[in-house]
Parts: sequence; structure tokens; C-alpha cells
Amino acid sequence: MLKKNDQELFGLERFNPDDASRSYTLPGNLYYDPEIFEVEKEAIFYKAWNFVCAANQLEAPGSYTTTRVGDQNIAIVRGRDGEIRAFHNVCSHRAHQLLSGEGKTRMIVCPYHAWTYDLDGSLRSNSILETVDGFAKEEFCLKPVKVEIFLGFVWINLDLDAVPLVEQSGGFGDDVRRYVDTPETLKFAGRLTFEIKANWKNVVENFQECYHCPPAHPALVELFDHGIYRTKNYGICSSHIAPAREDNSAYKFDASKKGNQLMYAAWFLWPNLTFNAFPGRRNLSFMHIMPTGPETTFEHWDFFLEDETPNEEEVAAMDYIKNVLQPEDIGLVESVQRGLHSKAYSQGRLVIDNDRTSNSEHGIHHFQSIYYKAMTANR
Repeated sequence: MLKKNDQELFGLERFNPDDASRSYTLPGNLYYDPEIFEVEKEAIFYKAWNFVCAANQLEAPGSYTTTRVGDQNIAIVRGRDGEIRAFHNVCSHRAHQLLSGEGKTRMIVCPYHAWTYDLDGSLRSNSILETVDGFAKEEFCLKPVKVEIFLGFVWINLDLDAVPLVEQSGGFGDDVRRYVDTPETLKFAGRLTFEIKANWKNVVENFQECYHCPPAHPALVELFDHGIYRTKNYGICSSHIAPAREDNSAYKFDASKKGNQLMYAAWFLWPNLTFNAFPGRRNLSFMHIMPTGPETTFEHWDFFLEDETPNEEEVAAMDYIKNVLQPEDIGLVESVQRGLHSKAYSQGRLVIDNDRTSNSEHGIHHFQSIYYKAMTANR
């Protein structure tokens, strides 16, 4: 954690976690310092709930996927009893990685020495292990990771004592359901992947405000009413809501079609996930902002739709995100990342207006306050 005397060293005395209207931004060096990035892994990512996939992507017993949280490789598997479990993806013998990618298996077998684990993580004995003096196979089961199914999606937490996500997120689930009915039944319909030369916080903060939207995203501000767009902060979440406009240059959708979503609704969930419900047929997409280094980020954008095959409107929306919206945002955050190294920059001043309009940066302050508290806890 950051030590008390680090407050002055990093300029944090000018960041006000309790009063957005009087706060400066976080200091620039927190966005590229390798030591800070190492602290973030322990203080944030190894204690937070991390998104994995939809539960229905692991529908059959033996279905599995793997993911990384910081330096930790995790395997998520549905057992023969129907329960989804997660384990550190490492053999208890000599630390070889067990599973790769995604797929289906009857049991988990280490490629190195064929140590074999049941889908519940228990080690299976064999004739060789039975000859080892004093060997207790119970000691060498796979090490568990906490799992939660929330809104029909799988989440993991390396902290086995973590408060459940449904409790941490307060009314977040109900808020999402106001705009996306029964998200549990949506089907995975595709993924876009982007590699970004920017710190993960830089990417989150770009999502957390629409002050930049009129100059940087002309098609996006046609898609929704920027004058009505509002950001609301609560708990570990923020919502970004505005009515959609059928007449726009981003993509076309039929506002008269029964059941179509006529609002643009998006949410941030601490520490690094955004939810997005675009105008059109019932949909939900996740932008998973995954840090790979102090100044590099791997971003997955996963789409969950009524059907596995997108319709014409959804293809147009996905193309807009891939070819227009994301290149616009990536250009912005990569330019900011370069600018953070300038000797002329240390901290900026957050723009907070009294009415918290679409030009206000109170969403950034909310994220930075959660970050500040996580990084200075128990110092």
C-alpha cells in the first residue's frame, strides 16, 4: 500500500477524495510508475471481483475457460454436479499450467507428469503417488478462487474472504435490469480485442465522462441526447444514461419495433469493467479493461445478444464500435498517456459543474476516490 509519507511524494495531498468540486486529478506518475502498478495488483485486482464470461458459456459439465488477473492464471470449470468453480491454474506438484484457452474436459490432467484432478479440484491418487512416504493427496488439491454468478455472468475473486459482489454493488443489478430484461438468457455473440498503449486507469477515466464526446465522438452524440445524458455515482458503480435518437450517423435501428431498447445505458463497475446497452434489440456488452503493464492495456469487448448470430442492426453497431468509436477513444487515451510523461504536467483540475451535467467529470472523481481508498487502506 502507499505509505503515509507517499501522500506528499506523489502529490496526493491535492487530491480530495471527499469533495469532487475542489479536487485535483490523481498525479500523473501514478499512471506509469512500475512500482505503483505492482501495488495495484495486490491492493486492487487481487481483492476485487473480476469478470470472466456468461454462465451459459460454461453450460455442460466439464466446460472450462481460463483468464488472467494480474500475474495470476485462473481456470473456471463447471463440475459434474453443475456447480461452477474456479482454481489457480497451476499443478500442485511442480507448478505447470494445467488448462489453456477454453474447452471441455472429463478431468484436469497436468501435461507435465499427468497428475490428475477431478472437476471439483480434488487430486486423484495413483499407483506412483501411493508409494510416496507420508503423501497426503488432500494437501495437494487445486487451490480455490472465489466464484459468484451475478446477472447470469461469472465473476471471480482471489480474496476468499471478499464480500459478495451482489452486496458490494448495491442496487447495480436492479439498475441494469431496468434497461436489459433477464440478462441471464442473453447469448455470447462475439468479441472484439484491442491492445492499447495506455494505463488502465486512463482508459477507465475516459469512459467515466462525456465532456470529451462532442469534440471527439460526433456520431456518438447523435446516437443519444448529450444534453440529457447524465452520470450518477453510487457504491462501486456509475451509470451513464440518455435517450437514444433513431436519426444518427453511428448506426441505424428501428425505434418503432416492439421490444427494442430506446435508451443508451452504460455502467462502470469497479475496478475495470463497463456494461453497455445500445439502442436496438435487447443486448448487453462488456468492455473488460485488463492491465498488462504500467502503460499497456488489453481490452476485450464481449457482446451478449438475443441470438448467437447478430442481426443487421447489431452488426452495424458492432462495426461502429470496432471501426469508429474505439479508434477515436484509443487515440485519445494514448495521447494522454504520452502527455503524462511531460515535465510540464503533474496534476489537472477536475471540471465539476453544480448540476452534474454531461460536461461534468464527477464520474472520474468517483473512480479516483475508490482507487485512492483502495491504495491507502491499512497504510
